[in-house]
Amino acid sequence: MKAGKGNEEKTNVMRVLEGKKIAYVSHTYEPDQTLTGEEIAGILGEDVSRVFKTLVTQGKTGQYYVFVVPVAEELDLKKAAKAAGEKSIAMIKQKDLLPLTGYIHGGCSPVGMKKQFPTFIHKTAQSLEKIYVSAGKVGFQVELDPKELISLTRSILADIVVSE
Repeated sequence: MKAGKGNEEKTNVMRVLEGKKIAYVSHTYEPDQTLTGEEIAGILGEDVSRVFKTLVTQGKTGQYYVFVVPVAEELDLKKAAKAAGEKSIAMIKQKDLLPLTGYIHGGCSPVGMKKQFPTFIHKTAQSLEKIYVSAGKVGFQVELDPKELISLTRSILADIVVSE
């Protein structure tokens, strides 16, 4: 399986980025719900530290939060709660993802959700020239400057992954 660059099909994420004049490169691959983030990084020919996944959580207060972390990492719920100023945080149920964000599991992007939720990006993103995030559809990724993503989503950089 290999990735292709560019595709005629535009996702909502791509339209949002274009509307905000944010440069990106789209990448596509054969959609498969069973692929892991690490496998997607391999298809893209990228290091796993540059490919990020988007996770949606709910705090004890009922507020929703978005966390963007490298695909090979695991979100540390205690660190995430601390970053968000919550007593605790839990992952939302998969069935709640689409109605809440407009995205399905495997195609969730921090860009262009139905509503802008407080967003946290793992601090390693700031040291990278380009990162990949979902383009809002399974089989589609966008490569962009993390500083642009941080600005667009009004994200906070934080240490939010499980440490070795």
